[in-house]
Amino acid sequence: MPFLFHKAFVGLLAFDVLLLGRKFARLHRLVRGWQVARRETSPDVIDQVCDAVNHACVWYPKRALCLQRSVVTTCLLRSCGVPAQMVLGAQKLPFKAHAWVEVNGRVINERTDVQAAYGVWERC
Repeated sequence: MPFLFHKAFVGLLAFDVLLLGRKFARLHRLVRGWQVARRETSPDVIDQVCDAVNHACVWYPKRALCLQRSVVTTCLLRSCGVPAQMVLGAQKLPFKAHAWVEVNGRVINERTDVQAAYGVWERC
């Protein structure tokens, strides 16, 4: 997929410029409403998108947190025709919240045991 790195970098930037991290309701509506493109996808598109987001995070001038990375990954995957879901979860003690991306119930941008460590709040 051409320009995935650039799209990922612009997505990280848009997250900060639009202050989506501070306006969770707007962020939630954005991700929930992002449609899956009707296009044929290559078998390795998930890895390509995750690699592009990881590289964009390396070059991004500030640290991208899990929510920012998950929003960008989810929207990029959907733009490529992959039915990705952003998952928000938390653990009780010590309290920690976390976000990750799943495709068909499989974690794709995080360690595989994240589902056992965090209870799911929301899938969008």
